[in-house]
Amino acid sequence: MTTQTHHVDHELIQAAAHVARTRCRGDNHTMAAAARAKDGRIVTAVNAYHFTGGPCAELVLIGTAAAQGAYDLDTVVAVGDRDRGVVPPCGRCRQVLLDYFPTLKVIVGTSDGLRTISVNDLLPHGYIWADHQLDAEKSEPSVRTHG
Repeated sequence: MTTQTHHVDHELIQAAAHVARTRCRGDNHTMAAAARAKDGRIVTAVNAYHFTGGPCAELVLIGTAAAQGAYDLDTVVAVGDRDRGVVPPCGRCRQVLLDYFPTLKVIVGTSDGLRTISVNDLLPHGYIWADHQLDAEKSEPSVRTHG
């Protein structure tokens, strides 16, 4: 697999870091996320931690973006509280982000610094939910490859 990198959106990282510094307090809110919509708007959110498995900041972000009419996101980043910096999405968030926004770019930290990569590169050989839904017009299951 060849990972294509994209421009790192530092303004987006700063927006998430600002929310992490100013809105994440205590154990209930420990992560912030920011996304840039295709129209250029930046949407932010925080996680809602709960011992039963409350939603991550990226999942709250999807709902927040929809509530603001931003249905097409271009790039997303998550930042931890207490100056933990950029944090990659967990497995569940990777799957949900891929299902909602298959062309989404995600900013991640690496040993070489920050990179922006495709959500598909974060979840190689991922399960594409839409590919496995019943379609009345199909008579045979299809196999779809991504790369």
